[in-house]
Amino acid sequence: MFAVALNSQVSLAQESKPAPKQPSSFAGTDSPEALREHVPVLPAVRAKYWNIDPAVGYGMKDLGNGVYALSDNGWQSAFLVTDAGVIVFDAPASYGKHIPEAVAKVTNKPIKMLVYSHIHKDHIGGSIAFKNIPGLQIIALDTVSDFLKEMNDPNRLIPTETFKASKTIKLGGKTVELTRHNYHSNEGDLFIYVPEAKFLMAVDSVTSGYVPFQDFDLSTNFRLYLKMFDEILAYEFDNFIGGHLTDTGTRKDVEITKEYTNDVHQTVKRIHNGLNERAFDAEIAKTIGPDNEFLMFKALLDKVTRDSVAELEPRWINRLAGVDVWLPSHVRAALIYVRWDDKE
Repeated sequence: MFAVALNSQVSLAQESKPAPKQPSSFAGTDSPEALREHVPVLPAVRAKYWNIDPAVGYGMKDLGNGVYALSDNGWQSAFLVTDAGVIVFDAPASYGKHIPEAVAKVTNKPIKMLVYSHIHKDHIGGSIAFKNIPGLQIIALDTVSDFLKEMNDPNRLIPTETFKASKTIKLGGKTVELTRHNYHSNEGDLFIYVPEAKFLMAVDSVTSGYVPFQDFDLSTNFRLYLKMFDEILAYEFDNFIGGHLTDTGTRKDVEITKEYTNDVHQTVKRIHNGLNERAFDAEIAKTIGPDNEFLMFKALLDKVTRDSVAELEPRWINRLAGVDVWLPSHVRAALIYVRWDDKE
C-alpha cells in the first residue's frame, strides 16, 4: 500500500515542483534510489535551522523574560530562570546531559525543578544528568509517574511530585502553569505555560514549518488531537515549542498545522463516505472471489488512502516540509478515526 501511495505522491509532487524523479522499483524501501525520490526540505524551513556547536551538540536562544530554548535541530526543550532558581522543561535523551552546563552559561542560580511533558524517553531520557542535583523536584502527571515506576528505566528519573489535572508553580517572581491534555500519549501530556514570558510548550503537537510526525505525532486519540489546536490557540503566547526539529514556533505555525490536519480529516471523510462500498466489493470480487473478506477490505482502505493522498499532496507539498514523507500515515490515522469513531 505504501509503495502505491508513494507512486501517487511522487508524480503529483512533480506537477507542483521540479523535485523528485519518477519512482524506481525500489519505491517504498530505504534504498538510496527510493530515498532520493523524496522532496528535499523546503528552503524556507532549511533557512531556519539553528547553528549547532558540534563541541556541545546543542544551540540556545534567549526568548526573553527568563525563558531559554534549547535545540539540536532534532529535539527541543527549555528552561526558565527566576530569582530563586531555575525550572527545566524536559531533558531530551539526545542532549539532556548538557542542560546543566547550558543553564550555568546564563545564570549562577541553581536548578530547582525538572518538569516532564510526558513519558516518552526521547524527551526525558536525559534526566539522568540531574540525578545528583541536591533537593531537585521532578514534577509530572500522576499517570506519568506510575508508568515510569513500572518501567524502572534508570535514564528516566522517577518524579518526586505529581498531580492529576493542573498545577501552578510560583518561584522567584515567575509563574508556570501546567495543564493536563490527552492528545498524544496514553499517560497524558502537559501544556507548559509561562504567562510573564508569553511562552507555551506543548510537546509532540506542532513542528514549525513541518507536517506532524508519523500518525499525527503517534497520537493515541485523534478526536482529542483535532481539539488540541484550539486549546493551544486559547493561550496568549508569542513563542511556542513543540519539542522537535528546528525553529521555535508562533501562533501562525499552530494555525497552519491546524489547517493541514483538518484538511486531511475532511478530505478522508469525504472520499471514504462517498465511496460505494457494495459496488467496489463487487468489482474486486471479480478478481479475487467473494470469500477473501480481509483482502477485499484492505483493497477498499488502500483505495481511500491513495485517492486522499493524491488530492491532498498538491495542496501542501510546497507549504510544509515532510508532506511526501508522512502524508500517507496521516491519511491512515484519519481513516481509522473516520471509519470507526467519527460521525457521518
